[in-house]
Amino acid sequence: MEILRIEHLSKLYGKGETAVRALDDVSFSVKKGEFVAIIGPSGSGKSTLLHLLGGVDRPTNGKVLVDNTDIYSLDETQLAIFRRRQIGLIYQFYNLIPVLTVEENITLPLLLDEQKVDKNHFDEIVKKLHLENRLHHLPNQLSGGQQQRVSIGRALINNPAIMLADEPTGNLDSKNSSEIIDLLKVFNKTYHQTLIVITHDERIALQADRIIAIEDGRIAKDEVIRP
Repeated sequence: MEILRIEHLSKLYGKGETAVRALDDVSFSVKKGEFVAIIGPSGSGKSTLLHLLGGVDRPTNGKVLVDNTDIYSLDETQLAIFRRRQIGLIYQFYNLIPVLTVEENITLPLLLDEQKVDKNHFDEIVKKLHLENRLHHLPNQLSGGQQQRVSIGRALINNPAIMLADEPTGNLDSKNSSEIIDLLKVFNKTYHQTLIVITHDERIALQADRIIAIEDGRIAKDEVIRP
């Protein structure tokens, strides 16, 4: 079952002779439950692609369909709501709210949506992330690895259609990097959570089901590793 489809996606920054084409007519689809790694050198367009998939930026041309919804046909308010409910975003630098506890950071998307927290779902996520004893801590009381676990919990709390991770281990040492990728794989396999990871780390990319290589704003390679 297809969960994500990208059609002729392009993004230009600037105008005229100084315009920079960050993405150039990119098309592909992702099946539900697939783990896709997107790789490419700095400036290749991979982070621009992730921002467009996540509804953070708007394309110059093309479509992004998440679970059959054309996200860029939505107005800003509708897009913000859709993004909060259907797209889980994980960043390199965690982006936690410093004055909120671990529990409050994880449940923030639900609170913003005025939804009740499903305690069983919350407890299950927290247990798998090994955060049971950190729920009342603030972000500055956590290690980098623990903070990234909180950001994973926040991304998962709404059972999103897709989870997008932008260099999720880029700010961590090798031990914490391995643990974070192992956790993402657990949620990918256990919950059939669709996972798209932007990475420059070949070791991480090789753990995915599929690798998409971006060069100069175009897809240079799209290879299935594990059918």
